[in-house]
Amino acid sequence: MKVYLQALGCKLNESELEAWTRRFAEQGDEIVADARDAELCVLNTCTVTHVAARKSRQAARQMARANPNARVVLTGCYATMSPAEARALPNVALVVPNRDKEQLPQMANGILPVADCTQSAIQSPVNFSSSLATRHSSLRTRAFVKIQDGCNMSCTYCIIPLARGKERSRPLREVVAEVQRLTDAGVQEIILTGVQISAYREANFKFALRDLVAAILAETNVPRLRLTSIAPWDFDATLFELWSDPRLCRHLHFSLQSGSDSVLRRMRRPYTTAQYARAVEMAREKSPDVGITTDVIVGFPGETDAEFEASRQFVERIGFARAHVFPYSPREGTLAAQLPNAVSDRVKESRAQEMQAAAAASARAFAARFVGRTLPVLWETRQPTTDDRQQMIADGLSSDVCALWSGYTDNYIRVSAESALPLRNQITHTLLTGVAEDGSSGIVQ
Repeated sequence: MKVYLQALGCKLNESELEAWTRRFAEQGDEIVADARDAELCVLNTCTVTHVAARKSRQAARQMARANPNARVVLTGCYATMSPAEARALPNVALVVPNRDKEQLPQMANGILPVADCTQSAIQSPVNFSSSLATRHSSLRTRAFVKIQDGCNMSCTYCIIPLARGKERSRPLREVVAEVQRLTDAGVQEIILTGVQISAYREANFKFALRDLVAAILAETNVPRLRLTSIAPWDFDATLFELWSDPRLCRHLHFSLQSGSDSVLRRMRRPYTTAQYARAVEMAREKSPDVGITTDVIVGFPGETDAEFEASRQFVERIGFARAHVFPYSPREGTLAAQLPNAVSDRVKESRAQEMQAAAAASARAFAARFVGRTLPVLWETRQPTTDDRQQMIADGLSSDVCALWSGYTDNYIRVSAESALPLRNQITHTLLTGVAEDGSSGIVQ
């Protein structure tokens, strides 16, 4: 069977998609890059905001229009929260809620043709196992590995606890084995992901995140290991000790959401800006070169001009390596959607632009610190294609340097460098020569 897969939303959805890709291939299915070539289209949906839910519906309809003969499988948070609505979309043969999505490849192979679609998702226990089909040719340079799912928090703006359920973690030994299989297949960087991986607890709290990371570093030959989605209030400082191994990326993603204490209280975030700043300070004391990335929401209900200004100044003061800025979007089913004093769309857009400008300035300042230094870069993409070689020469680029490569340092600076050599999926020492629009320029050493 020819299978097309697409994910919307978070990195956790992307990690699940990668696991399904490997398992479909292992079952003997062919993974295709275009929905028009597929017999089965799988969409891992998002519903973190009403805009995300709308995009999920749009993506499902686009799949059906692109290939009216393909069967569509919807899963993920939108499919979980609105199963009847999802099932009514064109060509949908199967709706798989989050609790069953680990079995999606097996379930999808048993669905009926489009004309006879009557099957809905079956009940089955969660099974986190996944395996690698090394013959799958589109394996990326970096691979997401899900180690944790669910959330026990009650943030007023967030639907994830309802969509993904309570916190649960994969067995340590299972994760270590998957990392080694991916490494054996040539993946250069493993990204551990989950709703918030600092909540990782396995075997009745016998193992925590530090234990898992230490086991991966000790028992596998993974070239690079990166962490994501760490809660600043639940961070184990003993993780810093593991930075003595250069394979562990000097990069932490601490979700902020707001730099105003009063807004954080309305969000029900369990920390203050002072506590957040202390967590960042501790990380930088251990590794001054660590890249701290974050998420920031602007225009939360009741956010005053003074609260926004406090948030913007806090973002400037912390000096993030990268910050994702989102205007608040109400989500039905959350407490925040019922809060008074909604901020107008016009004001939210203005604040988002102002906050993004502050975040971009911080990112440039962080990248500028490393100009003149040599850092390891994992190269991922090549632009342009060989079809553009003659045009590049015509534009004055040296005939023996006809490709612009893009990749990331371990502390999450995006680097672009020219090279005639094939660099994809290689880690090379690279001299950072200047600050570019979205990171740094460099010269491969």
